[in-house]
Amino acid sequence: MPELPEVETTRRGIEPWLQQQRIEQIVIRQPHLRWPVEDAIQTLTGQTIKAVTRRAKYILVETAAGTAIWHLGMSGSLRLVEPGSEPGKHDHIDWVMANGKVLRYHDPRRFGALLYVPPGQFSSHLAHLGPEPLSEAFTAEYLYQQSRGKKQAVKTFVMDGSVVVGVGNIYANESLFSAGIRPQTPAGKISLARYERLVTEIKTVLDRSITQGGTTLRDFVGGDGKPGYFAQQLLVYGRGGEACKDCATTLKEIRLGQRSTVYCPRCQR
Repeated sequence: MPELPEVETTRRGIEPWLQQQRIEQIVIRQPHLRWPVEDAIQTLTGQTIKAVTRRAKYILVETAAGTAIWHLGMSGSLRLVEPGSEPGKHDHIDWVMANGKVLRYHDPRRFGALLYVPPGQFSSHLAHLGPEPLSEAFTAEYLYQQSRGKKQAVKTFVMDGSVVVGVGNIYANESLFSAGIRPQTPAGKISLARYERLVTEIKTVLDRSITQGGTTLRDFVGGDGKPGYFAQQLLVYGRGGEACKDCATTLKEIRLGQRSTVYCPRCQR
């Protein structure tokens, strides 16, 4: 599914075409997504978009009449298409913009969502979220304090959105490898010094992936219609049973929190 870098790539791709543009029409072809699309979303018709931001894996489109929240789910994507472009089977929602562009939501599995939040209100979907991983609030000291007494594996710990948002399965695997930490190590057993390394690697891996346009897996496509390229540089994710690129040891694959987890038994301690 699209993770934080893919969502941020999409946001950056669509923002220049939406910022300060008026929404002329909202066409809902399929309202039955992860949560039903409410009629209230039509409140945004005729409104000018003030900002396109991101919180965790949600894209927020702000107007004076309220905020639309997009979630891409397992297979969703937002793309800019030309007016008159014929929608496909899984093209469920169109926003027709005053500049002639159409923001189209495509989602074969329909696990994504389009939510409406009235002015001055806060979405429950954004409550209890941890800090953004690329923000100054996400530090080794913060992660160290949050982990004290935790017996859960460090990989599932950093994937917990109430601890830090947006560190999904791909990037947790990659960051732990780069930091030299075994994913099954109890979070409470890791020292501050090792969290310093892990926080640095999480920020580095995510930033590099965003710069390169996100990771293309299955059917993700960025907002500009171009795929991401970070998948070409994955060191451990999806490589169980292959040789470690650093030491040639065979990478091990296990399950943690029902998610595939790959690590090097020699490089990660």
